[in-house]
Amino acid sequence: MASRKEAIVLLNMGGPNNLDEVEMFLKNMFADKNILTMKSDLLRTFVGTMITFTRTEQSQDIYRQIGGKSPIVGHTKELVAKLQSRVGENVVVDFAMRYTPPFADDVIERLNEQNVDKIYLVPLYPQYSSTTTKSSLEDFEDAYHYANGNAVLTETKHFFQNESYNKAILERIKESVGSDKYKDFDIIFSAHGLPQKIVKAGDPYEQHVNRHVEILKNMFIAEGMDFHETHLAYQSKVGPMKWLEPSLDTKLGSIRNRGVIIFPLAFTIDNSETVYELEIEYREIAEELGFKDYRVCKCPNDSDLFVDALVEIYEKMK
Repeated sequence: MASRKEAIVLLNMGGPNNLDEVEMFLKNMFADKNILTMKSDLLRTFVGTMITFTRTEQSQDIYRQIGGKSPIVGHTKELVAKLQSRVGENVVVDFAMRYTPPFADDVIERLNEQNVDKIYLVPLYPQYSSTTTKSSLEDFEDAYHYANGNAVLTETKHFFQNESYNKAILERIKESVGSDKYKDFDIIFSAHGLPQKIVKAGDPYEQHVNRHVEILKNMFIAEGMDFHETHLAYQSKVGPMKWLEPSLDTKLGSIRNRGVIIFPLAFTIDNSETVYELEIEYREIAEELGFKDYRVCKCPNDSDLFVDALVEIYEKMK
């Protein structure tokens, strides 16, 4: 009888691997009941179809400006390879995306072929939200049960308190500051926005974000990283409804326009929201406001400290 194996599956939203996948990405995202939360499936389909129709061409233009695809899959593959080398050959490491390939179905087929009997699901979102963590876990679990899989599924729901992960964040911030003085900069932790109605319905995302910022501020003190001021703001608002505040553009307009460091707090892997929205769109806003220096930190991506954190998360789940 073949020996049984464990598997670690990293989960993320995904991003287009080419311009042709942009429409697929948008269609799948706006078909997600955790994103468009109306009770009627028919209404969700109608609204999602209209959003996809109106945004596809504009979104394709965004991806053209950053190389014709999202960087998220490439970075994730590098992260998987590093994690695989750390956990050894008896543990399979793979990843599944929510809205673009590789989808859960394909990953599950590979895992079944490798005789896996326990799967550890790790959504790559530091803070929990129904729009990200819950959506990704449901997607994989539904696909697995539909495929009649018989492995035990174990999941983690957030890891913003993990020290190694937070050290990975500090490492990226230190890289951005370089040999310059921390006091010459304000730092803004930019988290992905969320409609207020989702928060009011019980989503803990805002609470997790606030707690995460406090942890990092205390680590700044311990490391002597004496920024002029530390701020929290939210990016990526779409539509007319009320979202979490303050928005990043509002925050940029309210602080001194000398030097600012932006760290994308809700992302572990660089994607269009970091390499386009933060690096290009908000840079233009900062320049219009007269900032002398505007810097965006890289996400942890495949940093050794992030790999350390994932190993710790896996060991804790066992």
